[in-house]
Amino acid sequence: MEISIVGTGYVGLVQGACFADTGNSVMCMDIDEKKIANLKKGNIPIYEPGLEEIVQRNAQEKRLEFTTSLKTAVEHAEVIFLCLPTPQSDDGSADLTRVLSVAEQIASYASGYKILVSKSTVPVGTVDRIRQIMRKKGKTEIDVVSSPEFLKEGSALEDSLRPNRIVIGSRSKRAVSVMTDIYTPFMRTGNPIMVMDERSAEMTKYAANSFLATKISFMNELANLCEKTGADIDWVRKGMGSDPRIGQQFLFAGVGYGGSCFPKDVKALIKTAQEHEYEFKILRAVDEVNERQKRVIVKKMMKHFNNQMNQKVITVWGLSFKPQTDDIREAPALVIINNLLEMGAKIRAHDPIAMPKVKPLFDGRVEFFDNNYDALKGADALAVITEWNEFRRPDFDRMKSLMKRPVIFDGRNLYDPKLMKDRGFVYYGIGRNGE
Repeated sequence: MEISIVGTGYVGLVQGACFADTGNSVMCMDIDEKKIANLKKGNIPIYEPGLEEIVQRNAQEKRLEFTTSLKTAVEHAEVIFLCLPTPQSDDGSADLTRVLSVAEQIASYASGYKILVSKSTVPVGTVDRIRQIMRKKGKTEIDVVSSPEFLKEGSALEDSLRPNRIVIGSRSKRAVSVMTDIYTPFMRTGNPIMVMDERSAEMTKYAANSFLATKISFMNELANLCEKTGADIDWVRKGMGSDPRIGQQFLFAGVGYGGSCFPKDVKALIKTAQEHEYEFKILRAVDEVNERQKRVIVKKMMKHFNNQMNQKVITVWGLSFKPQTDDIREAPALVIINNLLEMGAKIRAHDPIAMPKVKPLFDGRVEFFDNNYDALKGADALAVITEWNEFRRPDFDRMKSLMKRPVIFDGRNLYDPKLMKDRGFVYYGIGRNGE
């Protein structure tokens, strides 16, 4: 099958590489000339475990190629995936400028039957708008399909090669047949390919992300209540998660969610509700709780230091919004660092991957270290913000010898409060008892 991917960001590049890996002829297109030049050399612009190898292998086998020409990409393929950014507008809605503009260009270049697949996260009704563009240009033979992605950064390759479900939004039997053929190699374990109407497919993506965000904010609220009542959120989490109706995932309290999906998608669904004269009260609360949660750890620090944060040396472990990625979009660490800087604190930071992306944001106001222990020298406190594996079992004796004060603010509840106390640390978690 000849497939083109328009947009070689996180979703587009991963999806294109995986389609090529099942034998398809894939062309990835992007307007960023530098990015495409680097991809042709085998240089990957994002960090995702295993991606570099699969891209290089399929490029060498001539199943994966790259171009800056949209016209070439359109002419190459029967199936064209739109993997374009839909950034958040000032009012919270998804900005569809790029998606609709590219759709118009595709309509100008396309000839014969093609399937145009909306892979980007877009509001309900976007496929209808793209279809109208095609009809306006006289391209009635082009089927427009919604097939949202459900990739998790850090495990995107696994999610693409072995997805737990595929959603195809289309009422065209021909398009559904072709799309099913493309996806079938990934579904050999029996996970479902779900065929539904386009609007339901578009809503499914927003519903999934918003519900997961709701679970996170609920647990963070519960953790804050646990602190006041003397309960321990870790035990509560285990007790809840053992109920199969609830499940174990996304029940970990912390410093809030970030990334490119949850914050943007929650706000976009709130905006969609507004446009249909409906107030989505739960999601408003989810968004508000998350913004507040990013500052909880700063409040703990202020209380511990009696509001005297000026010149305090705070070491931050973890800058990306989650482990196994260098993505810092909406990362809680950035909010926390900015808050501390505003209060006069000195920040020493380490992250295994994300530091090159963070350094330009602070213009010399933060000191960065390649080694997490080096960042602890002379620290008044450590704040653990991202749960990288290398932070889970550190050398506590070494940490204590390096720090000016043995104080840990654990934003991901990586450590056992009793163990920390026994080792001589002052320990603050999120929703842990004994604090």
